[in-house]
Amino acid sequence: MTDTADPRAADQGAGQSAGLRRVLRGGVVNMAGAVVGAGLNLALIVAITRAFSQETAGLLFSATSVFLIAASVANLGAPDGLVYFIARMRVFGRAGGVPRLLGLAMGPAVGASCVLAGALLVFAEPMAGAMGSGQAATYLRLLAVFLPFAVLTDSALAATRAHHDMAGTVLVDRVGRPLAQLGLVAGIAVTGSAGLLALAWAGPYLPAAVLAWFWLGRIVRGAARDGADPDAGAVRDGDGSQDDAAGAVGHGDGDGPVTPRAFWTFALPRALGGIAQMGVQRGGVVMVALLSGLTGAAVFTAATRVMVVGQFGTQAVLYAAQPRFAEQVATGDHAGIRSLYQAGTSWLVCVTWPLYLSALVFAPEVMLLFGSDYSAGATALVVVCAGQLLWSVLGMGDLILTMTGRTGLNLLNNVLSLVANVAVCVVLVPSAGATGAAAALVAAVLVRKLLPLWQLRSEVALHPFSRPVGVATASSVLWFGALPLLVDAVLDGGVATMAAAMATGALGHLVTVWSLRGFLGLRPRG
Repeated sequence: MTDTADPRAADQGAGQSAGLRRVLRGGVVNMAGAVVGAGLNLALIVAITRAFSQETAGLLFSATSVFLIAASVANLGAPDGLVYFIARMRVFGRAGGVPRLLGLAMGPAVGASCVLAGALLVFAEPMAGAMGSGQAATYLRLLAVFLPFAVLTDSALAATRAHHDMAGTVLVDRVGRPLAQLGLVAGIAVTGSAGLLALAWAGPYLPAAVLAWFWLGRIVRGAARDGADPDAGAVRDGDGSQDDAAGAVGHGDGDGPVTPRAFWTFALPRALGGIAQMGVQRGGVVMVALLSGLTGAAVFTAATRVMVVGQFGTQAVLYAAQPRFAEQVATGDHAGIRSLYQAGTSWLVCVTWPLYLSALVFAPEVMLLFGSDYSAGATALVVVCAGQLLWSVLGMGDLILTMTGRTGLNLLNNVLSLVANVAVCVVLVPSAGATGAAAALVAAVLVRKLLPLWQLRSEVALHPFSRPVGVATASSVLWFGALPLLVDAVLDGGVATMAAAMATGALGHLVTVWSLRGFLGLRPRG
């Protein structure tokens, strides 16, 4: 009997399965780091809120938000550009061109970081006046010194992830840096030298930059020796030849070196989009400080820590998927993009919904972790968690939009998101404080997540509604929504009730996910 199976379809199916396994391997490494990093970052915030006054905590959170926004400006989109173009180089067997690409990207980025660091030093006093605290000038000047090192760290680790190496990001950025910050803050809390808090927070960026570039150097030298990665994810025709569909989506630069114009045409719009995105994530802290005072900024920061902890899990999936999406886009593998999008969305729900549902149900108990003065942030926490549940189930459409090279649309989406955030903050923060800023954050995030799905509709029809996502959602709601509400009603609440409900829910959720791992795409065939 003649076998009529399509060999090209079989090859593509095998390639998709191999790609999912690679993303899963990277995701597992990232997830381990995310768990540790999330715990360390939460411990850092708890240490600050419990050891220092709300005014001091609000001042530090506001100053570090300015620092992170400045770092987002200074990197000029280089991290995303490096992931995008290095992934394409690996697909087309040009790994030897990576050192030149690094030089092309990092010169302008380091220069911009130095300029912005100088601007922070010069304008520290006027900015401190706007924040309502003279000590803010000292914080901003100390932070400015370390701005170039933050940019160097982000770019180097992005380049390692483009090579599917997640260990560097985990060890340097997820564990090493926050562990050093926590240790330094603890030391300052013992001595009572609150003026050095900014130094304790920013100082670890210097050794992180050194370690990140050392790690990247080893990877680049190894890639140059070994040549192209045979499992980079290129789609191949039935006769074994590569199907170069690079021109179908994104930049058609598969056969030649990356020019400065091609790199910065991609990176700069993404940089502006990243600035807007960081403005949404951190600008709320600054807006609350300006419109409602430093105490309100401290409460809002504490209320959004659960969101930040959840973002560690989200980034574990996104960082692992980003280079794979870039490879699929380079080869025009739309079926693979849809498959990874739906699988990735189910993973995001499995990872983040347990955290957000638990925090939503036990919001008053969660806020008590930061001290009794932060109990007013419980409503803001509920609003943020509800928004993050929607965020997770909408998936990674914005990442796919970027990997198609449409950074102009990504920029537009992020600008509209920032506009929504600022507008809602201006209207609600003066009267509602941290809760108003939380509502603004949710509105902004939904704008940024919904628009890419509509913009990609004519090329890669993406939607989050699939059976794996439904199963992941049902498991999360059962074990971290229905069960905690039942336990809370029976045991009358409290921290012990929260701990018991979360422990039981975690066990049940893990058993459910493990038993359905094949259905959820956590055990791809091949």
